[in-house]
Amino acid sequence: MELLSTPKNIEINNITCDSFRISWAMEKGDLERVTHYFIDLNKKENKNSNKFKHRDGGDAGSWHKPGRLERQLTSGRREVRGAAGRDGLLEGDGDALMSPCLSPDYAKEHLAQLQEKAELIAGRMLRFSVFYRNQHKEYFQHVRMHCGNVMKPSLKDNSGSHGSPTSGMLHGIFFSCNTEFNTGQPPQDSPYGRYRFQIPAQRLFNPNTNLYFADFYCMYTAYHYVVLVLAPKGSSGDLFCRERLPQLDISSNKFLTCCVEEGELVYRHAQDSILEVIYTEPVDLSLGVLGEISGHQLMSLSTANAKKDPSCKTCNISVGR
Repeated sequence: MELLSTPKNIEINNITCDSFRISWAMEKGDLERVTHYFIDLNKKENKNSNKFKHRDGGDAGSWHKPGRLERQLTSGRREVRGAAGRDGLLEGDGDALMSPCLSPDYAKEHLAQLQEKAELIAGRMLRFSVFYRNQHKEYFQHVRMHCGNVMKPSLKDNSGSHGSPTSGMLHGIFFSCNTEFNTGQPPQDSPYGRYRFQIPAQRLFNPNTNLYFADFYCMYTAYHYVVLVLAPKGSSGDLFCRERLPQLDISSNKFLTCCVEEGELVYRHAQDSILEVIYTEPVDLSLGVLGEISGHQLMSLSTANAKKDPSCKTCNISVGR
């Protein structure tokens, strides 16, 4: 049996109390041969004991499979983000290595646990009529001058749960839909900019759209965020989410609903959670209205690359760590 090359340029960073990111370089020829890999984090006898171990083929069903996120960074380089399982092994499978699709830290069953926790605090449902997106004036100027008046999906950042399968993988456009309790209208304050694009809800959310639960988190505050994905049926975003995220019934769930009432589509959102809605397709500005809000720009409430509070009992789950 021909041995694989020894990984080079190993780097470990983003270390927290229960997680880390590790990356390494491999010979180009080995990338096509690797079917499984694992890292033994228990060995401490000497420096050589902690080398990466590779395996050509075979059944990996008996190996422990903790949460992880691995990606091909550049030619010949891999990155793993995750935590050790109870037996000290962090491993992945060949399908993940050979494909641009990622194996998420959280499997669907883990996300289902998060969903159940989020449902407990969702609160009653309030009606709304528009999705909205706040940005700086320069953002919308760029869209008009360089993007043909179309907002294009961008790669989701690393905000939210460490194990979210959408982070660094799903392309989309963030929208909000929460309303103020006393007015039923979107709030006049925003963390993201003083210019707001509003679009009728039915333009993004209708019976031809699938809805997915993606995340539940907080940022060391009393506020909790629920991340949802809206993907037109059959789109690339829909196919991505179908494999990785729990799908919600659009007319009956605790977060965001679209129902036909008296011949019209009626929309409702959860009162007690801040919803972050990712729409997976481009959106033309001509479909909505752009204007300036009268409130403040509350930068402290921004969720860009926000880190989840790992100590919160409301929005954390156990994944066998």
